[in-house]
Amino acid sequence: MPFSVVDHALLRHKLTQLRRRETESATFRRLLGEVGALLTMAALADLPERQIPIETPLAAMQAPVLAQPEPCLVAILRAGLGLLEGAMSILPEAPVGHVGLVRDETTLTASRYMLRLPPELPARGALLLDPMLATGGSAVQAVRALREAGARDIRFACVVAGPEGVARMQREWPEVPIFAAALDERLNEHGFILPGLGDAGDRCFGTE
Repeated sequence: MPFSVVDHALLRHKLTQLRRRETESATFRRLLGEVGALLTMAALADLPERQIPIETPLAAMQAPVLAQPEPCLVAILRAGLGLLEGAMSILPEAPVGHVGLVRDETTLTASRYMLRLPPELPARGALLLDPMLATGGSAVQAVRALREAGARDIRFACVVAGPEGVARMQREWPEVPIFAAALDERLNEHGFILPGLGDAGDRCFGTE
């Protein structure tokens, strides 16, 4: 499946505000939620539909609805929580899951410390959320956890992607489509995306 940079002027505008060094934590958190809503709309634009009969105040008609239940929303902790808030504003009734992953800053490998997934996951599929796709280690592990839990339809949404992370995801999970607000230049020696937007978790929650 393809890697897509979502083409939307508002998304690009909000991403620029996220990138700014001087953007404070509360503003960063709000913007991340707004970006999460826009990415959710883009990532789920082609969900299957069916027609049902309804009555408007003026006439009867055939109207489109989703052909299956909304996908689960799954955030990679902790930075994915910022995107999750926006995704939930679009799908307020969708079940929510969390995958807790922490990256060793020396080896750049991710290890899982928590997994809580809705029982409806196999039937619904999932939209997986994480602001950064850097080395791809966290995303690859998270997709594996969803697959092992029975999810068939998985989509991945991120704010900023590095070429290295995209390549790894496409190599290990080629069937999972990736939706990003931007594809940046490269990773630095510490595995951070350049030009990037810094540590999304720290900036979102005001930690170091």
